Amino acid sequence: MSLFDGIADAAPSKERFGPGAVVLRGFALEQETPLLAALNDVTAAAPFRHMVTPGGYRMSVGMTNCGRLGWVTDKTGYRYDAVDPESGRRWPAMPEAFFKLATSAAEEAGFPEFVPDACLINRYEPGAKLSLHQDKDERDFTQPIVSVSLGIPAVFLFGGLKRADKTARIHVTHGDVAVWGGPDRLRYHGVLPLKEGSHPRLGACRVNLTFRKAG
Repeated sequence: MSLFDGIADAAPSKERFGPGAVVLRGFALEQETPLLAALNDVTAAAPFRHMVTPGGYRMSVGMTNCGRLGWVTDKTGYRYDAVDPESGRRWPAMPEAFFKLATSAAEEAGFPEFVPDACLINRYEPGAKLSLHQDKDERDFTQPIVSVSLGIPAVFLFGGLKRADKTARIHVTHGDVAVWGGPDRLRYHGVLPLKEGSHPRLGACRVNLTFRKAG
C-alpha cells in the first residue's frame, strides 16, 4: 500500500503540541488542486533560489515568496522586503487559495484575527534541512505562524525558547498544517534532513508554505 493511500479520505484531526501550537492533520487536502495551481503561478513569476545567510552559507532549501512582503537573507542580514532582489520586481501577490487556507487554519487553531501579508515558500529536496531558528523578523509577535506541508513527509523539530532546549519530533505529511502562536510563538523550530521519497503530484520534494504577518 502507498504511504498516501487513503489520506484524502481521512477526516482532519487536531494534535496539540503546545498551549498555542497545533497540527491540523490533512487540513489542506480539500484545497490541494487550487493550492498547487497557485503554487505553479507564483514560482513561474518568482522562481526558487538558494539564498545566502549573513555568514556566507548557501541554504540547502530553495526559497521564494508571495504577498506584500517577502523574507530574504543575504550577506547584509535577514529582513522582509517588498521587492524580489533577483528580479527587482515586487513579489507575486498572495493567491486567494493561499490566503483562505492560512486564515481558516489559524482560526481553527484559535487565532481568528490572523491576516497574513507574507508567505515564504520553501522547497526541500532529499538531504535538505532547516536548522533550528526562531521566526523573529516580524513586527507583531501576537500573530501566529501557519505552516503548510505539501509533498513528501518530513520531520518537524519543535523546541523551546532557547536553542539548547529539548526538541519534539513531529512527523508531517502532505496536507498537514501546523500553527503556533501565543506562548509558543517564539519557540525554536526546524526540519531534519529530508529522506528520499516521491509524491504523486510533487515528485521527490517537499514544499512548505509559511504564512506570517510581517509588516
